[in-house]
Amino acid sequence: MKVFPRKMWVAAGSIAAIGATLALAAAIGAAPYEGPPAISSMPDHTSHGGGMSSMTLHHGHNSTNSAGAVPTLPGQDAFGAIQEIVGILETDPKTDWSKVDLERLRQHLVDMNEVTLNADARQTAIEGGVSIDVTGSGRTIAAIQRMVADHAAEVEQSHLRGWGARTEPLSNGVRLTVTATDPKEAQHLQALGFIGIMVGGPHHQPHHLAMARGDAVH
Repeated sequence: MKVFPRKMWVAAGSIAAIGATLALAAAIGAAPYEGPPAISSMPDHTSHGGGMSSMTLHHGHNSTNSAGAVPTLPGQDAFGAIQEIVGILETDPKTDWSKVDLERLRQHLVDMNEVTLNADARQTAIEGGVSIDVTGSGRTIAAIQRMVADHAAEVEQSHLRGWGARTEPLSNGVRLTVTATDPKEAQHLQALGFIGIMVGGPHHQPHHLAMARGDAVH
């Protein structure tokens, strides 16, 4: 048996490896290219609305929520009050549209604005309550004379909290006097002052609805 030198064994091994590589390359070149393999594990997003991906839908949904938000504030208090009344009238099958008078309500809300924001009120503490000179100029005078006199009549008629109320005309407004026999209520009246007394009682909103319906008020 012949023994080949070590260098000859290494050379022979290298030649064999080169031959195997060339054979593999030839086999690959002979096979036709069919493109990348299909990935069956990829999720199918085309079932969600005309081929949109789930990522697109996710962002689109958020965008819709943001862009489709509807404001709720009417932008102006009197406008909102009339809007609310109109909604009540339209949902009430008993509404008599031949009597509805929204302009009457609008004019009353103008009076409310004048009295609340533009009237001057000078208060004097008296025994049992308060005396308040409510005055103004221009459009405000007429608003004071209508609203304050009407409210005093309502307080007097309803005996709200045991109060008694009356008004006296002034050249530029009215003098409102409100009293109570209970000393605690007298102190209460003095603390409330003009605007606190004016907002008292549950009749304001029902009166607004009655005005809009065309019914008699006060």
